[in-house]
Amino acid sequence: MKITILGAGAWGTALAITLARKHDVVLWGRNAQAMEEAGRQRENKPYLPGFPLPDELAVTADFSAAVHHVCGEPQTSLLIVASSVAGLRGLAGQLRGHPIPNLVWLCKGLEEDTRLLPHQIVQQVLGSAIPAGVLSGPSFAQEVARGLPCALTIAGADAALCERVVTAVHGGNIRIYSSDDLIGVEIGGAVKNILAIATGVADGLQLGLNARAALITRGLAEITRLGVALGGRPETFMGLSGVGDLILTCTGDLSRNRRVGLGLAQNKKLDDIVTELGHVAEGVRCAKAVRELAQEKGIDMPITNAVAAALFDGVSVQEMVSRLLSRDPREETL
Repeated sequence: MKITILGAGAWGTALAITLARKHDVVLWGRNAQAMEEAGRQRENKPYLPGFPLPDELAVTADFSAAVHHVCGEPQTSLLIVASSVAGLRGLAGQLRGHPIPNLVWLCKGLEEDTRLLPHQIVQQVLGSAIPAGVLSGPSFAQEVARGLPCALTIAGADAALCERVVTAVHGGNIRIYSSDDLIGVEIGGAVKNILAIATGVADGLQLGLNARAALITRGLAEITRLGVALGGRPETFMGLSGVGDLILTCTGDLSRNRRVGLGLAQNKKLDDIVTELGHVAEGVRCAKAVRELAQEKGIDMPITNAVAAALFDGVSVQEMVSRLLSRDPREETL
């Protein structure tokens, strides 16, 4: 199968390394110098250092050539966008005018200004005629590149597309499940990043494993409330893109969003934390959008509200924790 991956960050590169072992893969990045160096050194040092690029993997900064690589029969080609949510609209715009056979994205979050989910951005820019879906789930790029086991979900309304992604990606150390609950899978992938910031704060303040477990559990309730209100199915949030991705991002040391919370607990400024990361932490961009969306829909999301207050309203992390602990008791329901 011919596969093009648009976006040479850590996750896009890791997936390209994995898929190049069995498919004809092109990895595109917008920085011409960085892509030339990656091709020459056979390593993406800025985003995924220490992982050799297979000889079979082609790398390029030529957008048209990268897209043309997969402009064939849908059954034999796959186009994957590995940008951040902030970059999705721009890339989708660049794809207009190209005969795109299908489209899959990896990003998790909501667009800041519009509060749109990735599939809504794609539909707004490219329409709904192109078979499209999201590939999501608990996945650290470094572990995927290392060949460690991983399970993901492809979600979309087009069953043929989902089957094509399963055929292309499933196998070896990666297991792929399919779902038609696009909204549920995207909401799970988006909101878990905010909750990872909260658990990072709790861990940084040394509040203990009990507190971490409580945040993860009640955080899952928040994800489910919002997801169901937007049209997702409750059972989706019990799966890989719900509780699975939530546990990984809240507890794994490779989680960038968790590291944001750890930095806040050390009283670091948000700008300094993001600069130190050197990568996108989607939970920061997503927190304000999710808070506004929840308020608009009348959804109670106290952990999300507390994180957004700490990120954007000048509330200290100590006050953030105090607000959560001082809430009135209630029955344990969604």
